[in-house]
Amino acid sequence: MLKIEAILQPSKLDAVKDALLEAGIEGMTILEARGHGRQKGHTEFYRGREYTVDLLPKVKIEVVVIDNLKERVIQAIIGAARTGRIGDGKIFVSKIDEAIRIRNDERGEAAL
Repeated sequence: MLKIEAILQPSKLDAVKDALLEAGIEGMTILEARGHGRQKGHTEFYRGREYTVDLLPKVKIEVVVIDNLKERVIQAIIGAARTGRIGDGKIFVSKIDEAIRIRNDERGEAAL
C-alpha cells in the first residue's frame, strides 16, 4: 500500500477531487495548509503599508491506495493541477505498512 500526498493550489481542489473520483479513488483526506516553496510568498500593500505574505494558502490531499494504482493517481493529480507556473505544488509517495479499519478490525488492503 502507498500513501500519496499532494500539496496544491486551493483553486485546483475541485478539479483534482473530480479527477481522483474519475480514476476510481473514493477515499481521500483533504486538509487546509499554509506554506511556500520556491515562490517565497509575495509583498502586498494594505492601507498604504507594505507587508509580506510568506505563508500562502495551500490544500493537502492524502490518499492511501494499493500499489498498482500509484501511476493512475499521480497522473490524475498532475492532469488536474498543472498550470505550468511556479506554485503548482508537489506530490509525495510513501510506503504504508499497515491499515486497520477501526469499525470491524479489517486489516491491510481490505481496510481501504
